[in-house]
Amino acid sequence: MSGLDPARFRELCGRFVTGVAVVTAVDAGRRPVGMTINSFTSVSLSPALVSMNIDHGAELHHLLTSAPRFAINMLQSGQESLARQFAESYPDRFDGLGWQLSPRGNPVFDGILAVIECDSHARFAAGDHTVVVGQAVAGTTFPGRPLVYFRGGYHDAELG
Repeated sequence: MSGLDPARFRELCGRFVTGVAVVTAVDAGRRPVGMTINSFTSVSLSPALVSMNIDHGAELHHLLTSAPRFAINMLQSGQESLARQFAESYPDRFDGLGWQLSPRGNPVFDGILAVIECDSHARFAAGDHTVVVGQAVAGTTFPGRPLVYFRGGYHDAELG
């Protein structure tokens, strides 16, 4: 059985507009860690489950796939620089940014569109990624417009 060429598959998937989020957690030394994701979706309403997919080669793969809890920070328009900072390798990705630990101990950024805090529920390998399923246990929404990703670039969503 043969599949699509990876470059063609990426091109096809790039036609699907996705939201942009940064998943955050704390490591064993209580330092904040995080990375930009756009492979995030709701899975179930009862129980409230979400999933994200993390590339096996990602710098923070082990930390984020083994974290007992994490937060999905949904970015709003105007936060492209934050998304880029967490998409690349920086020694301290949180440097110079406004954020705080939530009461549950998850790093949460200032000025985001929403945050969903999760307890780790399940994880499994799927191709070259690990699917992480989290059970949503808390969340907050804020006014604003979402930052979206389409055809390899960031865009401010104009919602009518």
